[in-house]
Amino acid sequence: MNRGYYLLCMALAIPAFLWMVPILWMLSLSFQPNELLATNTANTALGLIPVPFTLENYESLFSFGRTHFWFLNSFIVAGGMTLAVLVLSTTAGYAFARLNFPFKKPLLVFCLLGLMVPEQAVFIPLYTFFADMGWHNSYHALVIPRVAVPIGVFLMMQFFRGVPNEIEEAARVEGINRWQIFRFIMLPLARPAMITLAILTFLYAWNDYLWPLVSAQRPENFTITVGLASLQSNFAQSEGLGRVMASGVVASAPVVILFLVFQRYVVRAVALGGSKG
Repeated sequence: MNRGYYLLCMALAIPAFLWMVPILWMLSLSFQPNELLATNTANTALGLIPVPFTLENYESLFSFGRTHFWFLNSFIVAGGMTLAVLVLSTTAGYAFARLNFPFKKPLLVFCLLGLMVPEQAVFIPLYTFFADMGWHNSYHALVIPRVAVPIGVFLMMQFFRGVPNEIEEAARVEGINRWQIFRFIMLPLARPAMITLAILTFLYAWNDYLWPLVSAQRPENFTITVGLASLQSNFAQSEGLGRVMASGVVASAPVVILFLVFQRYVVRAVALGGSKG
């Protein structure tokens, strides 16, 4: 059995390494001099070890005055969107899963129909609405359109449906009201699902490019994705391949770190969802 286990690990390690090669390549190129990459990219790209090693690409990237503000904007937008999605998705998911109220099924169907509507289809109405309100170039213009997440409501609803009814019944026998049941019993039980939803939401908000590009027209209001793209809008006129790769590393680093820190919660949530199915 041990031999079969090690063979399985080796078999899985090969595609995992192949999947990691482009990421390692990007990381390696970001630490190599642009002068070398401009003249000898084909040869240096074959090695994953950056030789010679330099931090010049990162230094030039952060020496640009607005990069730090773009990072701050992205953290504010992604954090605000994540918090709002968690509040709305958990409360709506609990209501659809555990409560009875008029027009419950039609409202649920209407909510889940949002999964079928491409976000690009509502860009013009959204842009017009926020333009009429004078909200463009602001944090709430970047956060509010992404707060209603049907998949988040569906995820939390499925989780709350899997909680045994006996838990709520025992709590009501003890005289605990509905809000206390939700706050002190259901939310702690839903922590793995909530963390999973938070990670997915933060990842989506951090990498979102199209709506921030439309809504934020001033450089000081750019998120990190739009800001770095504005620096490299024309590859031929950019400062080199190394800086382009450094931009990719900088933009992806926060979400990679976030996943590595909370990956055990994601695994637990996936395992819990599989056991319910």
